[in-house]
Amino acid sequence: MPVISFFMFAAAASAAPIDRILIDKSDRTLWLMAGGHVVHTYRNIRLGDVPVGHKQFEGDEKTPEGRYHISGRNPASRYHLSLRISYPDARDKRLAARAGKSPGGDIFIHGQPNGSPAERLPMDWTDGCVAVSNAEIREIWKLVRDGTRVDIRP
Repeated sequence: MPVISFFMFAAAASAAPIDRILIDKSDRTLWLMAGGHVVHTYRNIRLGDVPVGHKQFEGDEKTPEGRYHISGRNPASRYHLSLRISYPDARDKRLAARAGKSPGGDIFIHGQPNGSPAERLPMDWTDGCVAVSNAEIREIWKLVRDGTRVDIRP
C-alpha cells in the first residue's frame, strides 16, 4: 500500500479546481477551497461601508450574507477586475419587496479602484462588495471559475 505524504496531499489539493469561496466578514478573511480543503487564504478584505448585518436593500451599503455563486466576470470594471456574486437571490428579493424596496445588485469580489495608488484602501469602502488587493484579485480571477459556490458568513 503506497504511503501518501503531507506534501503529496498538499500538492494534490492545490491542483484540484476551486469549488468554493468562503468569506467570513467578522474575520475579514476570504478562503479559496478545493474538495473541502483551504487552498488560498486572503486576509484583511474590505467590505461595504456598513459591514455588520445582511444586505437587505439597495443603498444600505451592507455586504450580503448567505450562499451564492460566481455568476460572471468583468475585466473592464471600474475596479481592478471583478467577479460577480449572484446576489440577490429569491430570498433577498422577497425580503426587500416586503420592505417596499429594491434589493439592489452588482455585488462583486474585486480589486481596488482603477487608478488608485493604494494596494489596499485602509477601511471599509465598498457599497456592499468584497474588495481585495489588485495582486489578490488577479490570482483569484485565474483560479475561480464561473459557477463557483460563494458562502458569506457574518
